[in-house]
Amino acid sequence: MTATLAARWQGLWTGLGLPAPAGLLQALLDAYGEPQRHYHTLQHLGECFALFDTVRQLADHPLEVELALWFHDSVYDVHAHDNEARSSDWADRALRAAGLPTDACARIHALIMATCHDALPASNDARLLTDIDLAILGAAQERFDEYERQIRLEYGHVPQDVFERERAKILRRFLDRPQLYATAPLHLLLESRARSNLSRATRS
Repeated sequence: MTATLAARWQGLWTGLGLPAPAGLLQALLDAYGEPQRHYHTLQHLGECFALFDTVRQLADHPLEVELALWFHDSVYDVHAHDNEARSSDWADRALRAAGLPTDACARIHALIMATCHDALPASNDARLLTDIDLAILGAAQERFDEYERQIRLEYGHVPQDVFERERAKILRRFLDRPQLYATAPLHLLLESRARSNLSRATRS
């Protein structure tokens, strides 16, 4: 997977017309490989890219969405509540230093912040990015169940009864949304299966 991601990274910077920043790819790979991660890993990143490749024509700024995907979980501390802010700040610093235009950096920062999933996405690209990030909810049952196990491992320090209660609250908030996926193709592909997965998970 690492070689595939490295080729993808190089192709992205070629598309941007800029040299790939020295050391940034390795820093991102190291971040996604941190030992406290079980779901927010290179597996998740790879799944995001695989789905993005099928719908990238929906993006207004596809290279910016791709950069936002690279950075969206770049900071992941299970004890913190500002991972998205710290991830977007890292992206902003790194991409400005790499020569990306200020307006593009601002859009990427906003895209990453949209993965807080606490408000309706404000732009077409944010809707696409958040749909991709939430695609795991509409995964096949076996993968969804693996995802739930991976999340439990990330929160292994939390007592089981507390974890079950708080996790159910999070999943029910998604289930209670009138619509989980904002882009028509991903709504059609994932909405029904996501609701089935969430209903099953919140009953158990």
